[in-house]
Amino acid sequence: MMAGSPASLSGQDVGSFAYLTIKDRIPQILTKAIDTLHRHKNEFFEKHGEKGTEAEKKAISLLSKLRNELQTDKPIIPFVEKFVDTDIWNQYLEYQQSLINENDGKPRWFYSPWLFVECYMYRRIHEAIIQSPPIDDFDVFKESKEKNFFESQESLVALCTHLQELRTTIEDLDENQLKDEFFKLLQISLWGNKCDLSLSGGETSSQRTNIINSVEELKPFILVNDMEHLWSLLNNCKKTREKASVTRVDVVLDNSGFELVTDLVLADFLLCSQLATEIHFYGKTIPWFVSDTTVHDFNWLIEQMKGSNHKWMSKCGADWENSIKMGRWVYHDHIFWTLPHEFCVMSQVAPDLYAELQKAHLILFKGDLNYRKLTGDRKWACTIPFHQALRGFHPAPLCSVRTLKAEVQVGLQPGQAEQLAASEPNWMTTGKYGIFQFDGPL
Repeated sequence: MMAGSPASLSGQDVGSFAYLTIKDRIPQILTKAIDTLHRHKNEFFEKHGEKGTEAEKKAISLLSKLRNELQTDKPIIPFVEKFVDTDIWNQYLEYQQSLINENDGKPRWFYSPWLFVECYMYRRIHEAIIQSPPIDDFDVFKESKEKNFFESQESLVALCTHLQELRTTIEDLDENQLKDEFFKLLQISLWGNKCDLSLSGGETSSQRTNIINSVEELKPFILVNDMEHLWSLLNNCKKTREKASVTRVDVVLDNSGFELVTDLVLADFLLCSQLATEIHFYGKTIPWFVSDTTVHDFNWLIEQMKGSNHKWMSKCGADWENSIKMGRWVYHDHIFWTLPHEFCVMSQVAPDLYAELQKAHLILFKGDLNYRKLTGDRKWACTIPFHQALRGFHPAPLCSVRTLKAEVQVGLQPGQAEQLAASEPNWMTTGKYGIFQFDGPL
């Protein structure tokens, strides 16, 4: 830990959001995962016979054991099943152990940093599944992600229609109109981040209202608004780049379903407005935080769009598939995104990923977990500059696009946090407020 960094958020603070997550939300998510396995019992049997039934029982007993460890605040145990990241994880567990005073014993659920414990829990769910062949490729969160997509159909149709109309007029827009559209789609991508299934303990959180009409009235809830920096950076790239050169925007994804569509709509606009020439997306290697995007979710969603009976939705799906074929959209996953490490150690732990991000002209980090990892999920004062909280993580100009769902927020004006807290004690955790927080040369 670097000198001068505040302590990590943890479940030690009774009544804090971290405490309530470990006490209530995480067991609820485990219960839902167990229930999902139960409900697929027949399918496992039809597919794999008795072996499928045995595997389902095994996975359920491993998840029940995990839930019990958590609820009785047992020591955190190493991973046993061989996987690409097992060794890095177990080294990290040893590192957490090294931070503890000798008399305090082992890292435990309520006493360890919340970021670590929460990541560990999702990695243990994955371990339970991979220890249970032949159902070792089952995603316990897949159903809820798909449900979120299907329940958001009306909003999706409105969004795709808006995009297709925009594409027909984009040539005729002057610079100010283009900027307005850019800002609108950025805000749609921001508020799309409200649809987070881990926040609701896996309960439905689809987008049922037409988000396009809400953008103006939601503006006052943006606490840090650096959209102008993003516009001037990309517009400047557009004006100064040579004929064949590249402007690359990287998007570190958060949730699948509705939010992913808002990200893809923004990406589509960036290309057709020529604010960017290629977009790189980063997803998760394993199912993560209930609703996070995996490569399966990414491809599934584009297929669903393509197969839609709504003409503009299917047009989007076809265009997006084409962008991937042409290499203008590139999807990456990397094991680092599902490790517990803060981003300030990425250059040591995952130098290949850091080098990849350095190729971007701008990186958008979607969502709350990315923000927690950007800032180390620490008890920063709300007025500490974002640049300082990043603790040396500066691969390229970057921007956090996040609705607030955890008790960490930096870079606010003096008095801003106090004013919010006076009227809304839970302002940091409801997803009601959002930020576009930029770090890079101005």
